[in-house]
Amino acid sequence: MTVIPVMNEDCASPVADAFRRDVRQERGPRQMFCGLAGLIWLHRKMTDAFFLVVGSRTCAHFLQSAGGVMIFAEPRFATLLLEERDLAGLTDVDDGLDDAVARILKRRPDVRQIYLVGSCPSEVIKLDLSRAARRLTSTYHPRVTVRHYAASGLDTVFTRGEDACLAAIARDLPDAAPGARASLIVLGALPDIVEDQFRRLFDALGIGPVSFLPGKRQGSLPGVGRATRLLLAQPFLAETTRILEARGALRLPAPYPIGVEGTSLWLKAAADAWAVDAGRFDAVTAPGRERGIRALEGHAALLRQRRIFLFPDSELEIPLARFLSRELGMTVIEAGTPYLHRTLMDAELSLLPDGIPLTEGQDVDRQLDRCRAARPDLVLCGLGLANPLEAVGLTTKWSIELIFSPIHGYEQAGDLAQLFSRPMTRMTALDFGR
Repeated sequence: MTVIPVMNEDCASPVADAFRRDVRQERGPRQMFCGLAGLIWLHRKMTDAFFLVVGSRTCAHFLQSAGGVMIFAEPRFATLLLEERDLAGLTDVDDGLDDAVARILKRRPDVRQIYLVGSCPSEVIKLDLSRAARRLTSTYHPRVTVRHYAASGLDTVFTRGEDACLAAIARDLPDAAPGARASLIVLGALPDIVEDQFRRLFDALGIGPVSFLPGKRQGSLPGVGRATRLLLAQPFLAETTRILEARGALRLPAPYPIGVEGTSLWLKAAADAWAVDAGRFDAVTAPGRERGIRALEGHAALLRQRRIFLFPDSELEIPLARFLSRELGMTVIEAGTPYLHRTLMDAELSLLPDGIPLTEGQDVDRQLDRCRAARPDLVLCGLGLANPLEAVGLTTKWSIELIFSPIHGYEQAGDLAQLFSRPMTRMTALDFGR
C-alpha cells in the first residue's frame, strides 16, 4: 500500500486549498455488495418504473433476498434468466427481451419506464442492452420509455447502481427553455417523507423551481441547461453529476444533508445561490435545527468518546465520520471509503477533524487486522463482515441499513444517531444479562 496526499489541482472549489490530508490507498481483496441492490430502493421511489435484470439465477436469488419480497407480493422488478444456450450465443436474447417487455406491459399497464439492467453475465458476454433499449423505445414510444444501465458485481460499490440508473435518466432530460430562470435539481434518491420536508424548506426560503432526481414518475423529468443548479443529496453520483455539468448545470459545493450541521450547510449553499437573506434563512431553518439538536442529545450522551471503525462500503463513510465526530463526539479510528471523489468531497473533508485516518479502496484482510487490533466500541461494515467481527466480540452496524433508512435532514438526525446508539444499547443489555 502507499500513502498519498489528497491533491485537488483540477478542482475549482474555493475550499480546495483549505486542507491537506493523507489518504491510505489499498488495493486487494474486497468485500462489497452487488450493484443490483440499488434497484430495491429505486423501484420504490420511481412508482411507474419496472426494472428488468438480464442475469442469472444468482441475480434472481439475490434480489429476492435483498428485496424481502414475499410470495404474494408483485414487485416492479424481475430477472430475465440467461441460460447456457444464451451464454454460448446459440439463441437470440433480443427475442427473450421482446417477449418479457410485452408481458410486463400487458400485466402492468401503469408502467411508463422500463430499465434493462445489466448484470455480471450480460456484461461478460457483452450483450448490447443499449441497442435493445433504443429498439424497444421506438416500439412503445411515447407511452413507454426503455432505458438501460449496468449494475453488475464487477463494479465494487453497490450504490453505484443508483448512479448508473440516474446517469441513464440524465442523458434523456429535456433541454431547459432558452432564457429559463434559475432552477434547482436535488440529485439522489430520497424517501418521500424526506423529499417533502426539503420541499417545504425550499418553498419557505423562496428557492425554486425545485426538482428531485429521480422523480416519482416519468412525466416529472426536469429540464437542464445553464440556469440549472445541482445540489447533491448523495455522495456516490459522480457520473450523473458529470453528465449534467457537461450539459451546462452548475453544482453547488456543499456537505451532504446528514446531521444538523450538514443539513444547515447544504441548505445554505442553495440559499446563497438564490441570494436568500441571512435573517430569513435563520428564521426558516431554526425550528428544524433546534428539533434536530434536541433529538441528538440523548444519543450523544451515550456515544461521546466511543471509538468507531468505518469499513468502506457505500461511499457515505466520510460524511458519516464528520457527523459522528462533530455532532456525537465519537472518536473515528479509521474511515474507509471505496472511492474518494475529491471534487464531490471537498466540503466534507474541510469539516472532518484532523487526525482521522482515511483509506481509499480496500484490502479487507489488512483492514480486519487493524480493526481487531484497535478493538473499537462499534464497527460500521457490510453484511459479510458483521458476523466474523461479532464472533470476536466486536459490536457492528450494517452499513446498508443507512441506505434503506431515512437519514437525511433535520427531522431524521435523531433517527440516524439511533442507528449507531442502538447496537451499543443492545450490547450493554447483553453484558448485563450475563
